[in-house]
Amino acid sequence: MAKAWQHPFLNVFRHFKVGEWKRSTKEGDVTPVTDKTLKCTVYRIRGSVSAGNYIQLPQTGTQSLGLTGRYLYVLFRPLPSKHFVIHLDVATEDSQVIRVSFSSLFREFKSTATWLQFPFICEAGTSRKDLAGVAPSGARWTCLQLDLQDILLVYLNRRYGHLRSVRLCASLLVKSLYTSDLCFDPAVTVAEARRAKLPVTPVPREMAFPVPKGDSWHEHYVHIRFPSVGSRASSEPAQKSRSPPEAVFRGRVREPVPPPVAFSNPFPDSVFPAVRTFGPTASRQARPVPRPLPEVSLFCEHSEVPSMNGPRDRSQEPSARAEVTDKHTAGNGVHTAVPESAMVPVALEDVAPRQRPGRKQSRPEMTLGETVFEQRSFLPDPILKLKGVIGFGGHSTKWALWTKDGAAVVYPCHAVIVVLHVDTREQRFFLGHTDKVSALALDGSGSLLASAQARPPSMLRLWDFQTGGCLSLFRSPVHALCSLSFSSNGVLLCGVGKDPHGRTVVLAWGTEQVGRGGEAVLLAKTHTGVDIQAFKVAVFDETRMASCGQGGVRLWRLRGGELRSCPVDLGEHRVLELTDLAFGQAQDSHTLYVCGRSGHILEIDHRRRAVRRARRLLPTQTPGGHSSQKQPFGTGPGISISSLSVSQTTCAVGSDDGYVRLWPLDFSSVLLEAEHEGPVSWVCVSPDGLRVLSATLSGHLGFLDVPSREYNTLARSHTAPVLALATECSRGQLATVSQDHTVRVWDLATLQQLYDLRSPEETPRAIAFHPTQPVLFCGFASGAVCSFSLENAGVLVRHRRHQGAVTGLAASPDGSFLFSSCSRGTLAQYHCSTTRCHVLRVTANMVCRDARPTPNALVVSGDSRLLAFVGPSKYVVTIVSTASLEELLRVDVSALELASSRLDSAVAICFGPVPPGHLLVSTSSHTVVVLDAASGRVVRELSGVHSVACPSLALSRDARFLLTATDRVIRVWDYPAKASPGCQVYIGHSEPVRAVAFAPGQRQLLSVADAIFLWDVLGAPGRSPSGSAGDSPGAPPTCEASPGARQPEDTEAGTGGLPRQQVPVPSQASPLQLGARAGPLKGADGAFSTSDEEGPSQESHSPEGLHQASSLPMLVKEASGAGDGARGAPGGPWGFSMRPHPGGWATARSTTKAQAHPPARPDCYRHFTPRYKASSLVKSASVPSARVERLLLKAVVGYNGNGRANVVWKPDTGFFAYTCGCLVVVEDLHSGAQRHWLGHPEEISTLALSHDAQILASASGCSSTASCCQIRIWDVPGGSCRHLLSYHDTAVQALAFSPDDALLVTLGDYGDCTLALWSVATCELLSSARLPEPAHGVAFNPMDARELACVGQGAITSWLLQQRGAEVALQVHREPIPEEVGAGELTSLCYGAAPLLYCGSNTGRVCVWDTRAGRCFLAWEADDGEIGVLLCSGARLVSGSNTRRLRLWAVGAVPELRRTGARARSSSVFMEHELTLDGAIVSAVFHDSMDMGVVGTTAGTLWYVSWAEGTSTRLISGYRSKVNEVVFSPSASHWATCSDDGSVRVWSLASMELLIQFQVLNQSCLCLAWSPPSCGRPEEQQVAAGYSDGTLRVFSVSQIAMELKMRPHRAALTAIAFSADGQTILSGDKDGLVAVSRPRTGMTFHVLSDHRGAPISAIQSTNKECGDLGAEGADLWLAASSDQRISIWASDWPRGHCELLDWLSSPSPTLTEFPSRPPPCLAAFCPWDGALLACAGLGMHPEVVFYSLHRKQVVERIPLPFFAVSLSLSPGAHLMAVGFAERMLRLVDCESGAVQDFAGHDDLVQLCRFAPSARLLFSVAHSEILVWEVSGHQATEESPGSGSWPAWRRS
Repeated sequence: MAKAWQHPFLNVFRHFKVGEWKRSTKEGDVTPVTDKTLKCTVYRIRGSVSAGNYIQLPQTGTQSLGLTGRYLYVLFRPLPSKHFVIHLDVATEDSQVIRVSFSSLFREFKSTATWLQFPFICEAGTSRKDLAGVAPSGARWTCLQLDLQDILLVYLNRRYGHLRSVRLCASLLVKSLYTSDLCFDPAVTVAEARRAKLPVTPVPREMAFPVPKGDSWHEHYVHIRFPSVGSRASSEPAQKSRSPPEAVFRGRVREPVPPPVAFSNPFPDSVFPAVRTFGPTASRQARPVPRPLPEVSLFCEHSEVPSMNGPRDRSQEPSARAEVTDKHTAGNGVHTAVPESAMVPVALEDVAPRQRPGRKQSRPEMTLGETVFEQRSFLPDPILKLKGVIGFGGHSTKWALWTKDGAAVVYPCHAVIVVLHVDTREQRFFLGHTDKVSALALDGSGSLLASAQARPPSMLRLWDFQTGGCLSLFRSPVHALCSLSFSSNGVLLCGVGKDPHGRTVVLAWGTEQVGRGGEAVLLAKTHTGVDIQAFKVAVFDETRMASCGQGGVRLWRLRGGELRSCPVDLGEHRVLELTDLAFGQAQDSHTLYVCGRSGHILEIDHRRRAVRRARRLLPTQTPGGHSSQKQPFGTGPGISISSLSVSQTTCAVGSDDGYVRLWPLDFSSVLLEAEHEGPVSWVCVSPDGLRVLSATLSGHLGFLDVPSREYNTLARSHTAPVLALATECSRGQLATVSQDHTVRVWDLATLQQLYDLRSPEETPRAIAFHPTQPVLFCGFASGAVCSFSLENAGVLVRHRRHQGAVTGLAASPDGSFLFSSCSRGTLAQYHCSTTRCHVLRVTANMVCRDARPTPNALVVSGDSRLLAFVGPSKYVVTIVSTASLEELLRVDVSALELASSRLDSAVAICFGPVPPGHLLVSTSSHTVVVLDAASGRVVRELSGVHSVACPSLALSRDARFLLTATDRVIRVWDYPAKASPGCQVYIGHSEPVRAVAFAPGQRQLLSVADAIFLWDVLGAPGRSPSGSAGDSPGAPPTCEASPGARQPEDTEAGTGGLPRQQVPVPSQASPLQLGARAGPLKGADGAFSTSDEEGPSQESHSPEGLHQASSLPMLVKEASGAGDGARGAPGGPWGFSMRPHPGGWATARSTTKAQAHPPARPDCYRHFTPRYKASSLVKSASVPSARVERLLLKAVVGYNGNGRANVVWKPDTGFFAYTCGCLVVVEDLHSGAQRHWLGHPEEISTLALSHDAQILASASGCSSTASCCQIRIWDVPGGSCRHLLSYHDTAVQALAFSPDDALLVTLGDYGDCTLALWSVATCELLSSARLPEPAHGVAFNPMDARELACVGQGAITSWLLQQRGAEVALQVHREPIPEEVGAGELTSLCYGAAPLLYCGSNTGRVCVWDTRAGRCFLAWEADDGEIGVLLCSGARLVSGSNTRRLRLWAVGAVPELRRTGARARSSSVFMEHELTLDGAIVSAVFHDSMDMGVVGTTAGTLWYVSWAEGTSTRLISGYRSKVNEVVFSPSASHWATCSDDGSVRVWSLASMELLIQFQVLNQSCLCLAWSPPSCGRPEEQQVAAGYSDGTLRVFSVSQIAMELKMRPHRAALTAIAFSADGQTILSGDKDGLVAVSRPRTGMTFHVLSDHRGAPISAIQSTNKECGDLGAEGADLWLAASSDQRISIWASDWPRGHCELLDWLSSPSPTLTEFPSRPPPCLAAFCPWDGALLACAGLGMHPEVVFYSLHRKQVVERIPLPFFAVSLSLSPGAHLMAVGFAERMLRLVDCESGAVQDFAGHDDLVQLCRFAPSARLLFSVAHSEILVWEVSGHQATEESPGSGSWPAWRRS
């Protein structure tokens, strides 16, 4: 009944009494005039600026028309030679306001989530060339009929609610507006309708135009119906349609008179949706019969109208626009679904032309209707969903807010508002703004969020914070808003902004009705001449406010619809520049705290309007004092405070010095402080006062946790537009370069920053990863190309072969070559298969000179054979050979379209999958041309991809989706659709998109512009074409179906990509490509088993006479059970069967192990990837007899967090073991004593313990000395290796023992894809199989030793063992994962109560399978990330994921749910406990009761977890990153380490337990020194640390605090040492400078540049009187640099004296002797002779020389087998330890000359350090620390014979 008054139609002008201007408004030149044609009064709206001359209904923007009619009729006439604009604000059913605009100003269709812009095309005659522009001189009265329901449905997929407002802008004549639910036809009279019996509603009398008698209506007027019938969708949203999308447009209504005509398409396919009208000249050439049906309008046009600009001309330039705003908004699945039918729909003039005689319809001259019908969208729609955003700020780095519960943070990222949960790091988004967000405010209840847009006109949005829906959208009266503030009850919103004249404006809106369907009401608006930097509404009274700014504080009050203010008398502080304010909390709410740039904090009594107290925060002036202690009073330069926030007990302030400090409200002393990288711009205390949120001008967002005193980083951001991106497959990393001079590397799984490489002097322009090594290449604007190591975050090599800025960078997928191009046309080729790449060729005039930097400037084909680029001119695309740069093909892009009036140029290029070998070229004519890379012929063409040239495009690996980007829009194209590919448009960036790319795994895509957007691809990944990129490196293998095999359910024909309504019955998927395995043949690389025990080795031999099988026997069974039966194999319920060869062996290995290209690493953390190591394993070592062994491995510090399932624990026996590098560490949990099992040559990937705890299996990867992986079988009681198994090629992913411990199953990783079954008793290989795709886990059924299962991509695979005598057969059955489960890839598994199997997925879901029925009957959301660990015992299930969460689930009701079948609900499964650890969960083992267990994380930590107590206790602490130094306290009670993760850790030397950790974020700690005992009392011990940013920090061990921070260097510190008295610190950097500083004053008083140009590798200082050396001073110190130069100095630092004593130098060794990198130059004073110097790397040969400072010559030489990388001399006996890159540690007795070598390291021995007591020796390989016990450390008791200790030669 609410709409009854609007039926059958409503005259809007009459209803709202437009002439009285009470319920409507006019602006500018609006005049009522009498029109001679209509013979009635109309309104003339004219003016030079459309935005300043208009009629608006209703009167204000906060009101609503509330008109619900489906059709809006606008009766108007454009004024000749003028433009006009019509704006409609339409509300959807969910209260989303959409603006729909029609204008002759618009030249193209533009769409955002909240704005549709349609060009109105006026055509005066056949000679007119511009389609869009001013109205012709003979423009006629027009009836514009707008179907508002279909406009929203077709273009935005939204449901129409009501018409909210209308604005008619100059220049036009308008009679009136009408709304109705009826479709009127003004060209048909009532008599004609009755006579022809047509279902047409004639137009009402008052809407009718007068028609002269005998004339046709169409001769005088124009009827435009938009959208036209053919372009309209059905009345239901697309996703609810059960038919294919093209079915919506099928069929045409038969037209009585006249029939549709054929005509030449007057505008190309890329023309936007437009409203088109034609001049009277064209319409008078034939008298058309009145049109009886409005649907026919889609096909009508005069055939005489020629094609405009030809069929391919897209050269129309944009015209000037009035009242434009940014056109794009973000979309999280909210996208502009623009199928081709929505890109070309045209509402034509309602005329009925005749077909010209003799005119035939050819292909390019089809009817418009046919064109529309061919173009369609594709499913699913939407195909993308915004998953994550990397970035913060944009317009401002303020406005980061806490939610009411303090669990999440709300902040803007350019045009997107992000809500980030601080614990889970989940993101959700508020989408709708079309420009950068300038202000945010959240009401006290946390239910209403307000946001403002930056650029004028400033738009405000009010959001429902819980649902994310936009409740209200309105324009503010000011030019730009910079501040928003809610009252505590949320009924008042205040804002501060600037008007167009730059004056400050304060506004107040009432928001009480917003949540109830109403609008925000402007209550007050006032101008002020004072500066306002901050504005807040008081917490105690919503009518009172306060503001501060330059020179004053004002108190405001809202009364009677007016805002009034009064100043606060600040007295002497009135000249201060005030920056922020905050009201006190609770009883202190009437106190106002104000801060300023001078460091002042004023306490103002709000009631008395007076300053109660003034404080000034000053840095301490006491020398040697703590930097964290600040003085709140005094004079001098204060701390510039930018922001403050107040809780009930504390006040947090952020300052320009980069510190956030937490004070008590009396400001007596600093409670906490945190240092940031840049000036702090914003602080906000959480509602509970326990967390302090901070933001910096450098784009950093984080919070300080007060109870734990820890700082947590939430977001990092580029501070300028991102220029390019690159992705890395194996580690899931993303690299970006930006105009802010930084190169950043991100983790795609966590969206956290891993590395930040800064280059202040030059701008990075291009980026590329090495495909196989942890190396990153970057090109700069200076022409330099640098290679960075991701292992040590250092520069490997720098090339300067370009004279211009680098414009392109590309690496071949096989890792052999790197290519770079520059703006001066040079192309360079590099050989990059080694770590240090070198230049092969540099050719001039190859690439285009004027090309702009783009990620698509250089592209390499998937097979690494072809390189394509634009050049030598922009009109030519060239393809060359990657190996020789020989030109293979040259394509002239400008000659591809001869009919075009402009020369096409190539903008971007992209290779498609290798077969069929296509090259995609984006051209300047907005077209993507697909070329044959071999012949250059045009295969196909995608026209009108964008309105401007496309600078970036990407094709998915399966050639299913094409991405294009330009301006702020991303388009996803249905690439396989040949005729008319549909597309979907996604908007969200506030700046032009620079690059798009698919993420590794093809399930996500990335776009970069102002920020980095990560999108989920919702469509299931398609199959790669045969031999395409899917078969190339980096793609998972496909599984081909055999003849007669049923298609998998998820690809069954007829689904159309729509979700299925029911869970499908599990069916057999495509057959596995399985092959049984044979034993080793003679001369073949077969499987073998050996023993490390004494005696003859035990080998497993294959039976004689075994031959390779030419085919793989398998059983294929139909999913329905009606298969052919067994083909030579037993049947049963299993899908496939594998028969072994006689003797228990399967078919030949060589036929199945060979792979042309290994598959890419799966995109899941559960899959093991060995850490990259450039070192090689030594093949031989000098090992003495047991009686003279001087080193005994005492302890291993650390746990390998890179392993998977590498912890075992048997609570009943107490056996506990884990891995560290290539060692198995067996530890007693009570005493801490360790045993170490050595033997593996490489990093151990996984462990497995037999159920009786008598056998342990460990597996490591292949090495340079072994072509296969090693699997060692250990005897647990004896600790010896019983057998050595070898079969897998690359690495072992998982191991599992059968329940009876009779069998062992081994699972290869993604590079091996094999499963092997072994006999534990004999260690013989029983059977093996090849898997079609990588598997992540394997497990035996604990109830049945004959059954096992493994999980991987898209399916679960079950295996059944059948044994007949000595033969073992494996039968396999594969069940695909139902789509309803929502788990694309299963990553973990464990068996529960029979017959249940629990599986975890990469989407965080746990699904439960009934192994008897072969079906999945239950799934629930167990986590937000990938689940890598699952353990089940009884009624409890433990899950661990990469979100660092460990959860305990109660699953006792699951067996009962299995019986309910499809009615099973996951509500019966609930979570009992949850713990958050320090890294992703990689290993876990629990007691059978599940009450306690041990858990390993990627952070290198082992935790003891007790569910009963709800606690986690650290058992083992290790490093994840490289350890750079080990130092010891003078008392030998403690030792300290530093690493690349920026931490300094202090350990107990007795217990080897971690005691203290100092953490510096985002920096690497590269060197470390412990203060000597002479520096003061023992309790004042200090540790000095040098960092990669050139800073030096001094930490107090006793006070556990940082005492000093200084920056003596501009480059990274590489060496540091204390002077002998501890009062001076010597530090060396990467540039070769040595700085001398005093830690007491923090001043650097001397800098030595003698080593400039080479990094300082060592600095050592000793206490020695130098008189006998011919110099003055008590300090003797040395500095060594990497260019083989050593300087020795004598100094007296208290007097400032420093004298060069000696200088040693030598030529560097050749690179052929040390190919990866030159050896370091090492030097140390000899402890037993202070005038003796030991040096390594000082010469052409690997040796250690002893140099005498007295004799000035080398006195001894000790030859070494390799160049040394570390060196240490014992302070006790005359022993020397040397570490090598060959993973070997050598101990040398310098008295007897005996040597002894020790293995056990996983990488090069980068450090070796003797403890001061000389009893212990520490050696470090990457992150593992080995502690050796030294025997005979005081003196050499006996001199062993020459037979056991080889002597070295003395000089």
